[in-house]
Amino acid sequence: MPAGAPAQVPAASAGRMPLGLAGLDDRELLEITRTAPRDSARRDAACELLVKRHRNLVWSCVRRYRGSPEPAEDLAQVGHVGLLKAINNFDPAFGVSLAAYAQPCISGEIKRHFRDKRWQVHVKRSVQDLVLDVRAAARQLTQDLGRLPTDTDLARHLGVSRDDLREARQAEMAFQPCSLDAPLAGQPEAASLADLLGDEDPAMEHMLNIQAVAAHWRELPQREQQILVMRFYGDMTQAQIGHQLGISQMQVSRLLAHAFCYLRPRLLGLEPPAVGPAAAPPVTVPAAAGALP
Repeated sequence: MPAGAPAQVPAASAGRMPLGLAGLDDRELLEITRTAPRDSARRDAACELLVKRHRNLVWSCVRRYRGSPEPAEDLAQVGHVGLLKAINNFDPAFGVSLAAYAQPCISGEIKRHFRDKRWQVHVKRSVQDLVLDVRAAARQLTQDLGRLPTDTDLARHLGVSRDDLREARQAEMAFQPCSLDAPLAGQPEAASLADLLGDEDPAMEHMLNIQAVAAHWRELPQREQQILVMRFYGDMTQAQIGHQLGISQMQVSRLLAHAFCYLRPRLLGLEPPAVGPAAAPPVTVPAAAGALP
C-alpha cells in the first residue's frame, strides 16, 4: 500500500448506520459479515462498526514501532488492512474474541509491510524481529535502569548473544540508508557524503605483505635474513653484499633465490617445496626492517 493511501475501510451506504446495528455485539456483527452479501450496505456497515470498535487495537500495535522512521499514520493504515482481514477470516465458532484473533493479524500485516517495503537490502526475518525487540528493550531498560542500557544489558534481557545483537544493529543501519550524493548539512566544504569517504590507501597492501613476511621471517637461516635486510632495507647491490659478507655475488644470488623459494609458496598459500637446511638462530634485525617489500 503506498504511503498516504486511505485505508480500505467500508462505509455504510448514504453515510448512515442502518438501524439496529449499534446495539449488536461483535459476534452478531461478525455473523452479518459472514452471511450478508458482499455488496450489501448492511454488511459494509457491520464491518465499519467493527473497525471503529477495534481501532484502538490497531494503534496499540502501531505504538510498538514508534521508534521507526515510518510515519505512525501510514502504519495505522497498514494495521487497518490487517484488522479487515481478521474480520473477514474470523470464525466465531472457535470461541475466541475478535480482538485476540485480530491482534496477531494486525502485527503480522505491519511486519510484512516493513519486510517487503522498507528494507533496502535483504535481511533475515529473525534479524528483522530482533531489531524491533532491541528497540523495545532499549526503551524498557532505560526506564528500569535510569540510564541507557549497555549491549550486555540488552543481550541479557533478550536472551541473545552479543554477536546476534551486533548483527541486529548492523541490519538496522540498512533500514534507512543515505545516498552518497545527498548534500551534507554543516559541511560547507563537502558537497556530499561521498566527498568525506577516504580513498584506498596504497600502503595498505604493502603493510599486509610485510605482516605476511614477518610470520615466516624467523624460519629463514640467519645468513638469508641478513642478506634480505641488506638488499631491501640497506638497498645494497648483490656485489656490495658479497663484498661485505666475504662471499661471491653468485652465492648471494643463490641465497636470495633460496629465501624467495621458501617464502613465496607460504605467502601465496601454496604447497611448500622441500625445506632446506635447518634454520639457524635469527639475526637481530633493525626496527626499520619492517619496510621490507
